[in-house]
Amino acid sequence: MLLYRWEKLMSNIGLSKNLDTYSALINAYSEKQRFYHDLSHLSTVLECFDQLENMADEKHLVELALWFHDAIYQPFSKGNENKSADWACHFLEINGVNHEAQEYVRELIMATCHSGQAESNDQKMVVDIDLSILGADKHRYKKYTEAVRREYAQVPGLIYQRKRKALLNDFLARERIYHFDYFSQKFESQARRNLKGEINSL
Repeated sequence: MLLYRWEKLMSNIGLSKNLDTYSALINAYSEKQRFYHDLSHLSTVLECFDQLENMADEKHLVELALWFHDAIYQPFSKGNENKSADWACHFLEINGVNHEAQEYVRELIMATCHSGQAESNDQKMVVDIDLSILGADKHRYKKYTEAVRREYAQVPGLIYQRKRKALLNDFLARERIYHFDYFSQKFESQARRNLKGEINSL
């Protein structure tokens, strides 16, 4: 399924199959330190994108950004998004794709830092897709939190609890977690219940 998607995306962008990059991405998302940010996460965000791709301004670039958004993932690194964006831009550059498209994809990936306000329609879409897990049903959300904790297993409990609570409270403090009505109507209420429940359990 992922291979078919990749080949179709490459065709839509007007590129060769680039199977070497596909293999490199699959290997990256299969790294042993990943328990949440893995191939399952990649598949999930791509499937989520399918539900509203027609609402994207540059849907092929949005899909490409989703492929690369967690391509580089080291739990204790603050530069994952930037390195992932660098990889995506390098990929586009060596395939002769213009600089404007490269920067467009870079901004989409950097929006998944969730540290600032997403500005464009497509940035908001990528952010909402990446945060869709927050609105998952209670059982799936619990599995998500357990997987994230495993990725940060080396962090002492008290430190993890403090930093995790700060992150969750930041989301709760927002007027809306999700930008798109599609996401807000589907996930907002459950996401807030999940976040409050996790905070109480920490």
